[in-house]
Amino acid sequence: MNMNGLKLTAGAAAVAAALTGAYSLGHANMPAAPQSSPISQPVTVAATLPDMSGIVARNSPSVVNISVSGTRKGSAAAPGHPQLDDDESVQEFFRRFRIPQNRGDAPTRGLGSGFIVSADGTILTNAHVVEHAEEVIVKLTDKREFKAKVLGLDTASDVAVLKIDAKDLPAVKIGNGANTRVGEWVLAIGSPFGFESSASAGIVSAHSRSLPDGSYVPFIQTDVAVNPGNSGGPLFNMAGEVIGINSQIYSRSGGYQGVSFAIPIEVATNVERQILKHGKVQRGKLGVSIQEYQPVAG
Repeated sequence: MNMNGLKLTAGAAAVAAALTGAYSLGHANMPAAPQSSPISQPVTVAATLPDMSGIVARNSPSVVNISVSGTRKGSAAAPGHPQLDDDESVQEFFRRFRIPQNRGDAPTRGLGSGFIVSADGTILTNAHVVEHAEEVIVKLTDKREFKAKVLGLDTASDVAVLKIDAKDLPAVKIGNGANTRVGEWVLAIGSPFGFESSASAGIVSAHSRSLPDGSYVPFIQTDVAVNPGNSGGPLFNMAGEVIGINSQIYSRSGGYQGVSFAIPIEVATNVERQILKHGKVQRGKLGVSIQEYQPVAG
């Protein structure tokens, strides 16, 4: 060890101690400084996230898994070229190598979600989940399966009404989607990719959102994680009430990217009432014709 350095350090410590003692002694007889009034500090309230476990426990038995099967007609537009991608390089690949394909009808299968709205087995889901389906199977959380009848569907609103032969089923509580506020917490329950009774949560991002698909539906936009298989499932508010049906996502990858859309429950229940009463949805139409304007010379 460097003894010179050690001494220097000890000497500096002694000088510092002496100066400190002198400073303390000199200030011992000085009058105390007047106490300044305390500055009020802003009170911060810790934000708490909502506990959604109760909503999930109460409503999961009302959410069903829907599986559909049918056949898809073979395309005659480009015989011998599977219609898998619109990319020119992919189509050129098929043209060059002539991969054989089945030109007949192909079996199709699909998955979706739905929810029970009455104890006698009435179920709401998306029209695109069951459209063209030849068989619709509804599976409950207690593992019972029922063959469902499609009472009717409305492609304009993307709402379908199903019926299963069962009684005393747990039904959801219907809320009011029109009163939903931007920033409000919401919860989705469904079967993404076939994983039944999956819950995901987020907030309302916007309401009365129009989409470029020509639909008149004023969608509820959320950032809830919605993926293939969630279609037709319910969107709950924090009171455990259904305020919408999860219907679409905006995605460039086909999966969740933070923008999803739900059909307001008022639109869905209006479709349900008309289908149960008339078997179809009736809407008013305005007749308008266009003709060429011919100016008249004065």
